Amino acid sequence: MSLRRRIGRVLLVLTTLSGVVAGAPPATAATTPSLRFASPLSQALYGSPYAAALDNLLRVNALGYDSRYNKSGLLDPATGFFRAGGGYQQPWTRDASINSWNAGSQLAPALARNTLWAVVDKDSAGALRVQQDDQQWDQVVWLTAAWNHYLVTGDLAFLDNAYRTAKNTLAIRERAGTAGFNATYGLFTGASFFNDGIAGYPAPPADATESVSTGSMPWPGVASGMYLSTNAVYHAAYLNAANMAERLGQAQEATGYRTKAAALKTAINRHFWNAQTGLYNYQLLADGSQGAYQEGAGLAFALLFDIANPDQARSVISRARSMTWGMPDTFPHWNRYSDAQPGRHNAIVWPLVQGLWAKALARQGNQNLFASEVTRLAKLANNNSGFWEIYNGSTGVVDGGYQRLGDTVKFHWGSEPDQTWSATAYLDMVHTGLFGLRYGQQGLTFAPNLPAGWGDVTLQNLRYRGADLTITLRGAGTTIGSVKLDGQPSRAEIPATLQGAHTVEITLTGAAAGDRDGDGLGDAQDRCPDIGGGVAGCPSPSRLDAEDARNTGGVKTNVNHTGYSGRAFVDGLWAEGAASSFTLHRASAAPGTGSITLRYANGNSDSRTMTLSVDGRAVRQVSFPKISDSWDAWGTVTFDGVPVSGSDPVVTISYGSGDNGRINLDWLSYSGA
Repeated sequence: MSLRRRIGRVLLVLTTLSGVVAGAPPATAATTPSLRFASPLSQALYGSPYAAALDNLLRVNALGYDSRYNKSGLLDPATGFFRAGGGYQQPWTRDASINSWNAGSQLAPALARNTLWAVVDKDSAGALRVQQDDQQWDQVVWLTAAWNHYLVTGDLAFLDNAYRTAKNTLAIRERAGTAGFNATYGLFTGASFFNDGIAGYPAPPADATESVSTGSMPWPGVASGMYLSTNAVYHAAYLNAANMAERLGQAQEATGYRTKAAALKTAINRHFWNAQTGLYNYQLLADGSQGAYQEGAGLAFALLFDIANPDQARSVISRARSMTWGMPDTFPHWNRYSDAQPGRHNAIVWPLVQGLWAKALARQGNQNLFASEVTRLAKLANNNSGFWEIYNGSTGVVDGGYQRLGDTVKFHWGSEPDQTWSATAYLDMVHTGLFGLRYGQQGLTFAPNLPAGWGDVTLQNLRYRGADLTITLRGAGTTIGSVKLDGQPSRAEIPATLQGAHTVEITLTGAAAGDRDGDGLGDAQDRCPDIGGGVAGCPSPSRLDAEDARNTGGVKTNVNHTGYSGRAFVDGLWAEGAASSFTLHRASAAPGTGSITLRYANGNSDSRTMTLSVDGRAVRQVSFPKISDSWDAWGTVTFDGVPVSGSDPVVTISYGSGDNGRINLDWLSYSGA
């Protein structure tokens, strides 16, 4: 973690907003869409984290106006901005850009606009520029977010100022001595896209003890090195500067930027493409040494920004390595890290990277891999009361990873809750991946990806400029069979001038046949196509691990005690409202009764009580006797006569009114009719 982020861990004293800006014009008003799957199981798996992500972005991380961030003079004092997350109060350039690009500009344009301007300042002559902070190597990602904001909103006044900001910022970076342009290679120098910690780099340029600094740019080899993701972001910046120039009637300037973009694309393919691995390398050091490592964000950008040709794109998708819980940041483990102690930026899962990779997979039409990445992030959110900063790539446990602090001890970092770009990564998976929203100057088009087994799905109350859209996807696949606008045959597009409430119905065909969860039941017939199991393709209720439950109210996975089974246990059942919910997949839908057994730890001085509910209805208060003074000791308790009905009843253990809670859970078992 950089010094900047450490300083950012301060008490949050600003008032949060609901995400709806009072008095904002219809074209810029925040909206809160709803996502509804016809399948209750899909709704639980994919719809629940969508609602949590909306809450994260529009309520938890939407702060009020703060004059400290109005160095550009362009913020609207009536509107706030998006902070970086629960542990980070600032907007920051990279976070502001990613969050606006992912979802902010679509869902809350006024907040996104302010967030983008909150990371812009002026030079001594009053010229706008992306702020010149200590992470200048990735400043130009702002241009991609700014162009996207214009495409979403059609805000020409914003675009005019954005283009002036873009021109000045690119000029600064081109002539910079640090994180500038290396004419020998035709590439930009400086750290990789978001790896501001040295844990994200192999040795060299790091060393085995990370002795110089925990940050990345103090290392000479990083500062003078060239990295895939950073150069891909510059390529996109030139293209988007050209797009801005063309829209504003600056044809000659647009040509210049496109020429630079083409040259940079050529240099990236010349120096980073590795024909032997079929992937792009991660790094190129100033002495010409190449690093044939995998960088998740860099590979995603190579696909998203059309740096890879079709053959290269197919090779990248087929050869890139994902971990159990998603596309990792950098890979494989550096020698100084391991499965037991993964680096904070190495062989570990940041949802930011997952989101970029899923966006790239959707653009390439790889539906099964897209579905797998969405499912992983959905599970991570469901299992851990929302969206955290970082997760262990092997276990899925909330984990900030390891990094040295300049001595001989590896420090285990925390993973911050309510991380904004983790939530917007999931929102983007739904919007531009599942529903295939594509923003253009003339309007909105659709290229959906609805995997087999997910069932029909509707996104309601999605605001696009002056239109309020309800979009329904039917069938499965990536091929559009038919489109209806307000019940009439139409093309898969919405003009930018459309006003008022409208419905869009898209029927899809051509879903890839497969068995994503590998349980022997095809996706189309599998009730749980992305979770393996033996009850109609769903997990057996005879053993359900608590780390796979839907955990809310602060409940999350952990491994800081011993004796648990599976990959983790859950803690956080310590305050009213905390809950763990287990879906029991039954062979019969008929009403019946059964027994619930729970394995738990109780290191308190007395018995603890919780509330047992089925399908949202409280059954009774239940007791968990003291087991030991140690939280490493586990025991079981069984509750008989629990009524259930339907194929997939949900049993919840919660800290309710009148309970005293404070237990850890390992697993639940159900037996009965």
